[in-house]
Amino acid sequence: MRYSELSRRLAGVSQKMLTQTLRSLERDGLLTRTVTATVPVTVTYELTPLGLSLHEVMRGIKGWAEAHMDEVLANRERYDTANRPT
Repeated sequence: MRYSELSRRLAGVSQKMLTQTLRSLERDGLLTRTVTATVPVTVTYELTPLGLSLHEVMRGIKGWAEAHMDEVLANRERYDTANRPT
């Protein structure tokens, strides 16, 4: 995926934070960065096999969160109601 596409998909993330995060993920071996000498320069990022294995885990967590969000929100509401200052 190109940097600009990542930036669009992650609306609200600053350029500095996105760049720092991508560098950190590259350092950890979770993605590769490829620079192509075009005008302007094209930079693309791709998950490594290690990154893909983490992606699968994260998709599972996301699925769990989506499946249980109503229950979590109901629990928060019950807790907040029971613990309101009097």
